[in-house]
Amino acid sequence: MQVIWAMVAGLFLVACGAVPDDVRAPDQPGLARAIAALDPEVAPEEAQRVARIAYAYPLELRAAWNVTDGPLVHNTKVNQGRRPRGLCWHWADDLEARLRQEGLESLSLHRAIANHDNLRIEHSTVIVSAKGDAWDEGIVLDPWRYGGYLFWAPVLEDERYGWEERSRVFEIKAARTAAQ
Repeated sequence: MQVIWAMVAGLFLVACGAVPDDVRAPDQPGLARAIAALDPEVAPEEAQRVARIAYAYPLELRAAWNVTDGPLVHNTKVNQGRRPRGLCWHWADDLEARLRQEGLESLSLHRAIANHDNLRIEHSTVIVSAKGDAWDEGIVLDPWRYGGYLFWAPVLEDERYGWEERSRVFEIKAARTAAQ
């Protein structure tokens, strides 16, 4: 039992640590370049808008939701009713909805989930790709990971999470439920 508590405490400390300096120093131009580089058909202006919103909007949510702790502590506060929102899927839902307001023509938005099949905490995110490209050819836009400070990386280069398309995860869960 002590080993389990030690593992939980270790996970908690790692997940609730300080926000890395490179995350606090936003690289909005770098994200815009990465999005534009997804495909020659990506409109540079759209890439710039998505990058601006992906950085700015989560900080608005952070303030509105009174996020003052790391993600797991904040999750606990949300689950206890002490904070209104801030679970990973809240961040993903709200960021996706905000980006959809832009009427993107050269970019597509996707959703993905990690850790649906193991003991780690399940995690949701939004992904941007070039129009017509698969979700895993895109870029993860993850504001939950650092409590409103955006993390981004190409899907296949995200070293922390192994993403799966959300619709596929829902199919797996439905099949599992039906089998029970």
